Amino acid sequence: MKLSEFFPRERMVVQIFLLLILFTCVVVPLPGNAQGKELKKGSISKVRAFHLDLRIQVLKPAALYRLADELAGFGFNTLVMEWEGTFPYSGHPLIPNRYAYTKEEISGFVAYCEGLGIEVIPLQQSFGHVEYILRHYRYADLREDQKDVSQVCPLEKDLNRRIFTELFTEMASLHPSRYFHIGGDETYLLGECDRCHAFAEAHGKSLLYVEHIKMMCEIVTGLGKRPVLWADIALKYPEELDQLPEETVFIDWNYGWKLDHFGDVEKLAQSGFEVWGAPSLRSSPDNYYLTTWEKHFGNFEDFIPAARDLGYTGMVLTSWSTSGRYSPVYESRWKILDLVPIRRVYPLSGFRISIAAFTEAMKNAPFDLMGFLNRYCEDRFGFDAAETGTFWSALTMTPYQADNGSVLYKDTWSISMLHDSTEKAVGMLSSLVPERNHEEFGHFLLMMDIRMNYLAYKELEAMVNAPSFLPEQVPGVLAQLERIIKTGALIDSRFMALNKNDYYLSELGAENYNRNSPAIMLYERLSRQR
Repeated sequence: MKLSEFFPRERMVVQIFLLLILFTCVVVPLPGNAQGKELKKGSISKVRAFHLDLRIQVLKPAALYRLADELAGFGFNTLVMEWEGTFPYSGHPLIPNRYAYTKEEISGFVAYCEGLGIEVIPLQQSFGHVEYILRHYRYADLREDQKDVSQVCPLEKDLNRRIFTELFTEMASLHPSRYFHIGGDETYLLGECDRCHAFAEAHGKSLLYVEHIKMMCEIVTGLGKRPVLWADIALKYPEELDQLPEETVFIDWNYGWKLDHFGDVEKLAQSGFEVWGAPSLRSSPDNYYLTTWEKHFGNFEDFIPAARDLGYTGMVLTSWSTSGRYSPVYESRWKILDLVPIRRVYPLSGFRISIAAFTEAMKNAPFDLMGFLNRYCEDRFGFDAAETGTFWSALTMTPYQADNGSVLYKDTWSISMLHDSTEKAVGMLSSLVPERNHEEFGHFLLMMDIRMNYLAYKELEAMVNAPSFLPEQVPGVLAQLERIIKTGALIDSRFMALNKNDYYLSELGAENYNRNSPAIMLYERLSRQR
């Protein structure tokens, strides 16, 4: 007889113990295996953040305070500050630009936000989107490419470690936040230089990316903070992500595309890393002449519930003043004279309704777009349901781009038809008379008038570029250009009046120049032929 038969109770205990061991081996992963890290579940509202991009359209200090008040009123508890050239680095004096804040202004603003219950997370790009640093030949040895200065070479390890340790340390000293955002998105030049290309061929782009990001993360953890980064490149090259510190937070930004646009988000959500989501209130193809309102509100409606289902613990509403890509103007072959932002958008002052829509969509109930619009327009402007319908129809009537003489994604349309439809939308919007918040409504009117004047110019541009254009048509085109330029000057005055309290006059003047310069240059070119 076996010994266990004399001790049946003890045999049961042993069996249970063995089953527990087996269960542990199957379910509980080995340490260090990112695919098995415990999934950090939680409310999607743990982090309810607004991302402020200060590449251009730099807010005055008083305007920053007003924005913080408004965000607190909407229930935001976090503000991600992409300071870029506005951070006053003392150790790197070439980086701050003419609109840089003082350290006292930043410290005071961060403390004010804390008093409102808003944690301010600093963002310092450390891989791509560092044109504003690499433009200076002091940092030329860091460049992945000497002509496209958007990205650092990840194999310049010692130099990267030294410079970004200095930058992170100085920026972190003014931000008590638990987090530090290191950027890491859109590294289009990954593997571009000869050394990086050889490394990627031998070891893969994931390792090339992750080794640099790991070093940046370790600088952050060494400062006692958790690293945060955009998730697009990590999703594209996920093979080596388990090398990153487990404190790392990824932000999956999705502006209306399929969930797997960059990669397998479900695997990222199950990796054990904390993940936040990010829709946007301004992003491509938005510019001064087009805001795709319906796309962004649909983005809130679709992506926020999906992120909740994936177990994301936070949501960041991004607001891009530009695409973050630049056209360099060269003084000589290698020396950069200036960087011109590609794609500008209407200032943040015109997008309060989008912030409110995001806030509404963050509620657990499904986002009811027309219900939200009716409530918002009644509260802010005193509109009834019919007037709200007119308002929304006007904003969304012609969401198409005009480019190179044609209408994108609408092959059967001409620019003339697009212009006519926009003129109709302007009439609809102008027919509405708000009872209150006239300045807020004025932004919608101004955006629409900017679009209509732009399309009037694009019509003429298409005409003069057509092979059938004749010299005798020049006088008629010049007369129309004169009207467009005069209308542009009136628009400039309204633009200044609506935005002068938030932005510097010199920057607003530059924005006006960029809007008007195509028509002015065409006029000057053709007027010589009279």
